[in-house]
Amino acid sequence: MIHLRLEGKSFDFTPQKLGVTHQSSDHDIKTRVAQHFDMGWDKIQPYVVDRRPSGDIIVRPEAVYG
Repeated sequence: MIHLRLEGKSFDFTPQKLGVTHQSSDHDIKTRVAQHFDMGWDKIQPYVVDRRPSGDIIVRPEAVYG
């Protein structure tokens, strides 16, 4: 499963829905997300792709502390 947090909303996709696999690069995953939501690369580029031990992939904004 690919979990996406975007503009305060959460979305879940199967890798097939986005046209990626668990072996896809972070760049490829973010590119497919940008294409799916018809947004520019500059908006999704700073997002983090977090690969969990369970096999899930989380695409989220970078956490800023302090």
